[in-house]
Amino acid sequence: MDKNSEKRICKNCKKDFTIESEDFNFYEKIKVPPPTWCPECRQQRRYAWRNERILYRRNCDFCGKSTVTIYSPNKMHKMYCNECWWGDGWDPAFFGRDFDFSRPFFEQFKELQLEVPRMALLNKNSVNSEYTNHSSDNKNVYLSFAVLYSENIYYSTWVMKSQDCTDCSLIHPKSERLYECNDSRKSYGCQYSIFLKDCFSCFYCYDCRGCNNCFMSYNLRNKSYVFKNKQYTREEYLQKIKEYELSSFLVREGLNKEFTDIIKNDAIHRYVISERSVNSAGSLIYDCRNVTQSFEVNQGENCKYVYGGTEVKDTMDLYHGGYPPAELNYEMQGAARNYNCHFGHLCYDNVDIEYSDTCQNSQNLFGCVSVKKGEYMIFNKKYSKTDYQALKDKIIEHMKKMGEYGEFFPPEMAPVYYNETQGNLYMPMKKEEVLAKGWHWEDNIPGTFGKETISHASIPDKIEDVPDSFLNEVFICANCSKNYNITKNELNFYRKEKIPLPRKCPNCRYKRRFDLRPLRKLWHRACTCDKKEHANHLNAICPNEFETSYPPDPHYAESSSEASRPEKVYCESCYNKEVY
Repeated sequence: MDKNSEKRICKNCKKDFTIESEDFNFYEKIKVPPPTWCPECRQQRRYAWRNERILYRRNCDFCGKSTVTIYSPNKMHKMYCNECWWGDGWDPAFFGRDFDFSRPFFEQFKELQLEVPRMALLNKNSVNSEYTNHSSDNKNVYLSFAVLYSENIYYSTWVMKSQDCTDCSLIHPKSERLYECNDSRKSYGCQYSIFLKDCFSCFYCYDCRGCNNCFMSYNLRNKSYVFKNKQYTREEYLQKIKEYELSSFLVREGLNKEFTDIIKNDAIHRYVISERSVNSAGSLIYDCRNVTQSFEVNQGENCKYVYGGTEVKDTMDLYHGGYPPAELNYEMQGAARNYNCHFGHLCYDNVDIEYSDTCQNSQNLFGCVSVKKGEYMIFNKKYSKTDYQALKDKIIEHMKKMGEYGEFFPPEMAPVYYNETQGNLYMPMKKEEVLAKGWHWEDNIPGTFGKETISHASIPDKIEDVPDSFLNEVFICANCSKNYNITKNELNFYRKEKIPLPRKCPNCRYKRRFDLRPLRKLWHRACTCDKKEHANHLNAICPNEFETSYPPDPHYAESSSEASRPEKVYCESCYNKEVY
């Protein structure tokens, strides 16, 4: 019999939240108790475990070789380079220990975390892709994160089955030769654009589909040779483009400002991005069925509170995961190709695991750290199938009595610190706030300053005038003053695509793209359309209301990225009327 929905008070923030009847059904199906934290706090707790972008140099604790890692040298955790971690020179079972029923689970698990070596970063099955994390099955990927099945990707985030992309975010399969693009799919040869699909050679375009050769335009469908939302012949359009020296940095800066203003003031924003989805609610969801309160989900089914998921089914509270058999997962962070896995961090290719950290290609694990190709293990100790199940059930009962079972790992246990994680991006807090919660703060974020060998004034305006010797120069970010370099592959890309050298570091370029995206949150608000020719609201503002990823008040701001959001946000009816 279905349980009725219930309102509860979040144990963390003390705000009300609702557990729906279908949520109770899911918890019963996977045999876990209902959560005590609200959805937003649960997501922040998972954020606090994900260092996606901050990389350090540190010596491997096995071979001594300097390697790229997400763990700073001052962290107490042991760290192995990926070659050693995956190698046969050590056995995770060596660290196995008995469970002590006189002590809390999390307390013992933290001790295990400090003993068992961690992989330097999550980077599987890749070639020439040392500087990447949360990624797998790639070739020639550099300083990019959450990249899967891709090639020649630089300074990008969340790229799937694409190639030759630089400074892009949320790029979906079969995209190629993109630069400074957000949330785009199946597009080719486009630059500085957002929400493209099936587009070719579109520059500074927003929400365009099936378009080619369009420039500084928005809300287009199946158009060609459109310049600033005005139709031209092919010859007229090409002549217009020739008026802009696109290889010039000064020209590009002016175009970037114009495009940003167009997005905020002129373009129409659909209240949420949801395509070919049935009975679903959230934003940036594609080909989904029964997916609610979720963001950036592709081919999802029967899911809730999923943030970044692909081909995921019957899952709740997932942060960045998917690909079959991604099914029956709950409270997972960084999880690909997992079946029936709960309360896990950085776990790929597993079946039936719980409360495990950085475990790969395993099944039937409970409370394990860095296990690879293991089965029937608890606290890294091997058991028979019968003994495993009996002990697991006993530990779960102990955790329930201690108020631990059913909760994700506490942020204070995380092997990375809050300002290193995605939490600092999506839910930023000051150092004092973080420490007051008992969480941790890293005071030595990597980066060099004051080592630049060239000034902005000495950088040629046009990419054609940049010599190969610039590969040896150290640049200074125009925004944060951090030093950065230009790589050979990067320079070749800029020359090929006629793009001037960037004056900002990769992180500041990423933050610029991030601030242009809709937020991972829904607000209740009304349609802003006042078009008098719309049948549903003649001579009046549209009365439709909805849940949207755009805040209703332009002065609303829980973070800097949420401030000053004056976009035109339309309901489905008004949006379709204007766009189609």
